[in-house]
Amino acid sequence: MTADYRPILEIERLIHEPARLVIMALLYAVESADFVFLLQETGLTKGNLSSHLAKLEQAGYITVEKTFRGKYPYTLYRQTDTGRAAFQAYQNGLRRILEAMDGNTE
Repeated sequence: MTADYRPILEIERLIHEPARLVIMALLYAVESADFVFLLQETGLTKGNLSSHLAKLEQAGYITVEKTFRGKYPYTLYRQTDTGRAAFQAYQNGLRRILEAMDGNTE
């Protein structure tokens, strides 16, 4: 009997993209993070990080708070309840897929 690989096609593609996956994982683990922290932890360029953050914000997975610290811009990111639920669902789906694959080794 072979594993059913069709659930792989149903995985949340917005989160599955590696750069967005690492952003979502980082924001899942903390209450909030600023742009510089995310830049350092992901290793992405400023433009690439901004692009991925915009997609996550557009999906309602994160919120963005722009302020200033003194005269310098300060941007803070938080995962929304929707984003947390989507990330948990992604993890659970991936876990189920991997368990199904492990159960079919003969």
